[in-house]
Amino acid sequence: MRDRDVRESVWRWLEEAHAGDSDTLMLDELGLLNGATRVDIAVIDGQIEGFELKSERDTLERLPQQRDLYNKVLDRISLVVAENHRKAAEEMIPEWWGLAIASKCGGGVVVTRERLPEINRGLDAPTLASLLWRDEALATLERYGAAAGVRSKPREALYGRLSVALDIDTLRAEVRSALKARAGWRVDRRSRQCGGLPQS
Repeated sequence: MRDRDVRESVWRWLEEAHAGDSDTLMLDELGLLNGATRVDIAVIDGQIEGFELKSERDTLERLPQQRDLYNKVLDRISLVVAENHRKAAEEMIPEWWGLAIASKCGGGVVVTRERLPEINRGLDAPTLASLLWRDEALATLERYGAAAGVRSKPREALYGRLSVALDIDTLRAEVRSALKARAGWRVDRRSRQCGGLPQS
């Protein structure tokens, strides 16, 4: 079982779940902390939901670091893990994360959801703001009249200003809007009829 097999199974379910929803952006490899790490699949609509995938060939070595960062920026998070990693993975992630198990079925992979993700109550505003590119962060500050004194500063200063100038819900909305507006991100994938992520 390869990462690609798990990814394709999850994508089939997501495409079915969001079919016809023109306001939803789904991405492979959303960069966090200015590209320092990436969540495997991101779904951006009224929230930012991340899916981290661990196939049989993967290790869980990076999962604690990924967990700690995802907890700061993603509204909902689900781990999709092969059965051989299940026990160790369950001990590493919070109970509010979603969990799904990837298993071989015939020549493909079936992903079965074990539990749904709950809303993340621990977002970190400066880290969330860092999802914005510098020009996006500055444009947001300008709209709220909060750019004075930081226009020529490094992007980290802009993120810090955003974290105090905007309440967390406003910042969440601004980040989602900016991500959806980026040109060239929306990749058309063919709709598939079979497979999926059963609600079990």
